[in-house]
Amino acid sequence: MKPTDIAAPDYFHKVVDCQWACPAHTPVPEYIRLIAQGRYSDAYMINWKSNVFPGILGRTCDRPCEPACRRGRVEENPVAICRLKRVAADFKDDIKQRLPRPAARNGKRVALVGGGPASLTVARDLAPLGYHCTVFDADPEAGGMMRTQIPKFRLPNSVIDEETGYILGLGVEFRGGHRIESMKALLAEKYDAIFVGSGAPRGRELDIPGRKEAAGNIHIGIEWLANVSFGHVDKIGKRVIVLGGGNTAMDCCRTARRLGGEKVTVVVRSGFEEMKASPWEKEDAIHEDIPILNYMVPVAFKHVAGKLIGVTFQHVKAEYDAKGRRNLVPSGDPDQTIPCDDVLVAVGQENAFPWIEQDCGIAFDKWHMPKVDPKTFVSTNPKVFFGGDAAFGPKNIIWAVAHGHDAALSIHKMLSGEDITERPLPEVQISSQKMGIHEWSYDNDISIDKRFKVPHRDKVIALKDVKTEVELGYDVKLALGEAHRCLNCDVQTVFSTSLCIECDACADICPMDCITFTDNGEESDLRTRLKAPSPHPDQDLYVSSDLKTGRVMVKDEDVCLHCGLCAERCPTGAWDMQKYFIEMTHAGSTCPTKSRSAA
Repeated sequence: MKPTDIAAPDYFHKVVDCQWACPAHTPVPEYIRLIAQGRYSDAYMINWKSNVFPGILGRTCDRPCEPACRRGRVEENPVAICRLKRVAADFKDDIKQRLPRPAARNGKRVALVGGGPASLTVARDLAPLGYHCTVFDADPEAGGMMRTQIPKFRLPNSVIDEETGYILGLGVEFRGGHRIESMKALLAEKYDAIFVGSGAPRGRELDIPGRKEAAGNIHIGIEWLANVSFGHVDKIGKRVIVLGGGNTAMDCCRTARRLGGEKVTVVVRSGFEEMKASPWEKEDAIHEDIPILNYMVPVAFKHVAGKLIGVTFQHVKAEYDAKGRRNLVPSGDPDQTIPCDDVLVAVGQENAFPWIEQDCGIAFDKWHMPKVDPKTFVSTNPKVFFGGDAAFGPKNIIWAVAHGHDAALSIHKMLSGEDITERPLPEVQISSQKMGIHEWSYDNDISIDKRFKVPHRDKVIALKDVKTEVELGYDVKLALGEAHRCLNCDVQTVFSTSLCIECDACADICPMDCITFTDNGEESDLRTRLKAPSPHPDQDLYVSSDLKTGRVMVKDEDVCLHCGLCAERCPTGAWDMQKYFIEMTHAGSTCPTKSRSAA
């Protein structure tokens, strides 16, 4: 193998698994260290720059970072990265003076369709550069699905108001209650660029017998949640069935419990483990005495004279073909009818673009989705960009934020006369953490503490009010304990070949057996000859240049805990602990070009 090029911008980024897994690439270990130091405002601003909505995401994120966390390799549960993000939001000072100041107008106008996370992220990046950003939304207040589809017991309005307010305060014009009915009409207004972040606003229907006859008590989940959010709905029947296994279904069932549903049941066509809902969402529903029934497919709504009385289900089982594809087939058990007064249908969401005319230069695919470049987010009309759920279908807020950053960069480059396909490299800094021969500027003791539980409000109290927040968040003491569980994966073990005397002390002291001195070879062969063989090439091997004996040092990045014991033990300083910090390219960033090294 060739010596590893640690100057490549993505090499150490990939090693910081939590940050690599985050769509917005938030510098997770950095803000967790700041929380441990009590620097909550600093931690908040690092989050605000990358994920824009720390308080919102600290309560609602889908947490792709946590399954990637290295803490999960040495014990059962990863660091509570998401809930620590909320800590920064809960305990920060007034940060308004730290936000960008509204810039003088540069004469360019950008229209943003939809007031959700994707559009607001675009506005957050472009407004400080002088663009006149106008956000259009059918709802009277900004936030989009964050405000309308996430129940208040999970995300209070005060948090949404604060974090959308930070963005609108940058000089962004918000036109609430203004639904865009025609793309052609919007294009005729001569905006320099248009961004569509209208989400996936339509819930999927369930067209089975009885749907039309019993329509009065069958509700589309996301529409029902929006009506609850705006106060149009404040009650539901005592017996409720929720159809669907995603996070929207979990929000529906928990909301129904608070609006009078005494017996609320979730019914899912898949198995429990295959449900799309996040594990913690399922746990919260079960904690609130909501049973989840699996492998049951609705076949008919039962009604008498138009009044819903129940739902009939067919029992199914999963069978897999030779390629591992799942098919649901009848199990042979008799159909089952579950009595109910109301049904909430949460079987998925889909996009709806009836307002985009066919002759305005925007092409759609066979699934009626716009053809969007996955890197630049431009459509087939060079002035129109898409992002969030509107671009590639329903995902999560953090994905919408990531799309917004990339789309804003494209818009800025286009309106600056630059090639939008040229994506500047991120800014990377690597700095030694050495304070003495064997002292480091960070805490490298590995805590053995298990994950600290987030306090919840008493269930009896929580179920009485649809607006009473259930999770109370970490207090300062719990936050400190949880922050200490972080393994500081952004502090990298950097090897200097010229200083190594091949004493093997680092390999001897390594608790994970991740360092091996051996003859070089092809990667497939080398992985089998490590002290701890590495059959999974999804994480890189760090390979040195030839040492004096002709051997090479090989470190398996997949199992390294960044404990620093190798650097402490090394008698010559061949190992150093260097903090890696990456700032992703946003619109207006001063960044290296592709022809320059990023480190």
